[in-house]
Amino acid sequence: MRSFVSIGLFIFVSSFLLQAPKPVLYIIGDSTVKNGTGKGEKDLWGWGSFMAERFDTTRISVQNHAIGGRSSRTFITEGRWDRILEQLHPGDYVMMQFGHNDASPLDDTARARGTIKGIGDDSAAIYNPIRKVNEVVYSYGWYMRKYINDTKAKGAVPIVCSPVPRNNFRNGKTERANESYGKWAAAVAKAGNAFFIPLNDLIADEYDKLGADSVKRFFPVDHTHPDKAGSTLNADLVVKGIKDLKKCTLKKYLKK
Repeated sequence: MRSFVSIGLFIFVSSFLLQAPKPVLYIIGDSTVKNGTGKGEKDLWGWGSFMAERFDTTRISVQNHAIGGRSSRTFITEGRWDRILEQLHPGDYVMMQFGHNDASPLDDTARARGTIKGIGDDSAAIYNPIRKVNEVVYSYGWYMRKYINDTKAKGAVPIVCSPVPRNNFRNGKTERANESYGKWAAAVAKAGNAFFIPLNDLIADEYDKLGADSVKRFFPVDHTHPDKAGSTLNADLVVKGIKDLKKCTLKKYLKK
């Protein structure tokens, strides 16, 4: 009798494990994470377009929801974050990179996408000429904390990346975001007990090794958006950042 019970339990557990959904890695950010449709128009890419091929997708799904032109604020106000939250489950991961567009004006007639600089609880009441609504705008840190807290409330794992550097060199060295969005991203990740990848520094270190002339080839249009080679390099360094994270289970899904 016991053997039949044991066999039945084994079949039940095996069936459950086979039907259990794979975890999902959700990637959110701006055009440096996914440029355009993510298919390389004008040879402009984002590092998120090359992440799925770096994971064992038989065991984890990778979804790149980044979109060009968005800030930590507008990714939320456009409802994009809510749509991800509706699907987010315990055991999933959210990797986030914002900052490039957060320095924009709060209420200009072009995009109205800026956030208040820093990580404080500052706020400003504005009229949004794009959405044609009154809106309270908060700091970059406030929005990043919301992503972290919302992710954890769903039982998922937040991973914050500092924004990738632009093709800006001064005195032969890459200009870094160590006194702005890179610093602030690190601070909110630490305060929120989220994982943090110092992507700005990781890439800047590589740029410094390559030199300004070589790095310039990664940027066919402007100083912000890399081509396939540049974005592939960035994706490789995201993987390095994941591997360096202590106690982050996402690394077990990376391809060997």
